[in-house]
Parts: sequence; C-alpha cells; structure tokens
Amino acid sequence: MSAMTLEGWCKTSASQKPTPLEDIHFFLSDNDHLRLEQAEEYLQNSETRDVMVDADLDSLDLKMPEGYGPLADCKFRVYLSNADRRGHFHLVGHRASDGSLIYTNAVLIDQLLS
Repeated sequence: MSAMTLEGWCKTSASQKPTPLEDIHFFLSDNDHLRLEQAEEYLQNSETRDVMVDADLDSLDLKMPEGYGPLADCKFRVYLSNADRRGHFHLVGHRASDGSLIYTNAVLIDQLLS
C-alpha cells in the first residue's frame, strides 16, 4: 500500500480557474496499483486519450482538506504524456455538497512503489 499526499484543486464551474487546496491524502492498495498499470498498458495499445478507473473509497481512506469533503464520487484518471507516452494518474471527484470538481496533481504510475 502506498500513502499519497498530493496538492488538490477545486473548480466550481467549467469557466472558473481552479482554486488550489491544501494537500489531499489517500492510500493506493496493491490492487489499485495493478489497475492503474493495466489502464496504462491499455492506453499504450489503443488510440484512447484517457481512461477512468474506479477508486475503492473503503481502501482509499481519503482525507480531504477541511470544508472540501466528502466527495460524491471518486475515480483515477489515467492518461499518457504526449512526450514519452508514460502513464500518469490523478484522483478526480465531485464534492457532494455542490458538485464542484475536485482533483489532484498527477503522478507517474511507474514511480509508485510495488
């Protein structure tokens, strides 16, 4: 299991610039890591730009900054960089109270501990 602490962002509407949040904390299970690697491999062998992978909220142990949780939904967005086609992911969800988009900075999948 990998502990993650990433900078977060909030967008209340599509036209609004993202507002930075304090750190978002969560855990990636070995199963999450495997599913992220599988998504990366799928993208490398297809013409698809990105793919959403369900996050297990029970094992994620998500800790949001005060006033920004809970989330109504939570997924990992996996995509490939244009330069080297390496897989990246970030956590994406919507705040339960108003549907605002909440997301984290991206992380290289191959930098996760196995």
